[in-house]
Amino acid sequence: MSTYTPIASVTLSAATSSVTFSGIPQTYTDLVVVINGTSSASGELRYRLNGNTGSNYSFTQLYGDGSSAGSSRDSNRTTGRLGSTRTTGNVQIGHFQNYSNSTTNKTVLSRESTAGSIVQAFVGLWRQTAAITSIEFLTETGNFDSGITFNLYGINAQASAQAKATGGSSIYTDGTYWYHTFYSSGTFVPTENLSNVDYLVVAGGGGGGISAGGGGGGGGVRSTLTSTGGGGSVESKLSLSATSYTVTVGAGGTASSPGIQAGQGGNSTFSTITSIGGGKGGAGGAGGNGGSGGGGEWQSLKGTGTANQGYDGSNGSQSGPPYKGGGGGGAGQAGSMPNGGNGITNSITGSSLSYGGGGGGGSTDSNSGSGGSGGGGAGGTGSAGATAGTANTGGGAGGSGGTNVTAAGGSGVVVIRYSAV
Repeated sequence: MSTYTPIASVTLSAATSSVTFSGIPQTYTDLVVVINGTSSASGELRYRLNGNTGSNYSFTQLYGDGSSAGSSRDSNRTTGRLGSTRTTGNVQIGHFQNYSNSTTNKTVLSRESTAGSIVQAFVGLWRQTAAITSIEFLTETGNFDSGITFNLYGINAQASAQAKATGGSSIYTDGTYWYHTFYSSGTFVPTENLSNVDYLVVAGGGGGGISAGGGGGGGGVRSTLTSTGGGGSVESKLSLSATSYTVTVGAGGTASSPGIQAGQGGNSTFSTITSIGGGKGGAGGAGGNGGSGGGGEWQSLKGTGTANQGYDGSNGSQSGPPYKGGGGGGAGQAGSMPNGGNGITNSITGSSLSYGGGGGGGSTDSNSGSGGSGGGGAGGTGSAGATAGTANTGGGAGGSGGTNVTAAGGSGVVVIRYSAV
């Protein structure tokens, strides 16, 4: 089981005095931030929670440099202190405990080490009970340098032994259900027989075509909750025995290039369930068939979708200029010309998220197709490249307007849910 689940990552492309993570999901118990890189700033590395500027922060510091040690304390501050900003080799790790509850003040534990200089630890307190939804990191003076990385992770503090199965990139419970999310292929192993198991199985999206190429079709979507692809009824829950189940997460289809067709998205599988990868966007011909069909290149026909998984793509334009590729089909809507079809929303994780959007068609003018909701990439123009499908949504890639940069489909995802009782 993965202990830290990645939530967000920022790598600075230019110097700045602050970095903010906002809209933090409330599905974990603790947060961990890891900051690594060099900085020309000096003084304290500070944080501010939920934009709160009141005198509600305090900390205790312990430090040592190999020959001496000491401590200090500060209170009634308008920012917390995570560590220091130093010139080379500095790594800070901050642990925001019980961040998602709304009944206790928030404790922040942090530590840092600078090679050949100092080791420090801080115990911070934010005297507010609100759940943490945003964290801003600030310098005392100067800027964070270009190239510094800020990585935010979620942790669920429940003991893994409480779960009734192993496997997944993320495992957590809300007290009613356990959720196992696979962002990549793996194995799901129940430790006891499970009944009424819900699932969401999303295949990889199709790659985008070239030269007024079609958008890739969205990956097929099958689910027991909220909605399933292609306008079908939600599927039946599963009963699983205490044995191993292979989980395959389909890769996004590869991009096309001169003389090379785009790739179909990979199938995603779990137990008896298979979702079909999205059809390729047309390049020199028709769009591919798949979970949702790929859009055809201009003057070419669409690909078709799979029943109860997705919809057809769109034919390419039959005349021009401008020449336009058809939009890829989505799990919730057929592609148009040149726009990708929308995916479907599903709330198996507790949040309503979209999956299986079709990619937009490419165009030789500036009016290329938009990608469908659910990770579909926008089509490219004669001078601008297409957009890839979004990872772990099954979104199809946008088609290219010319022979410029083309795009790959987004990978799929598998979510498994069962009762925590």
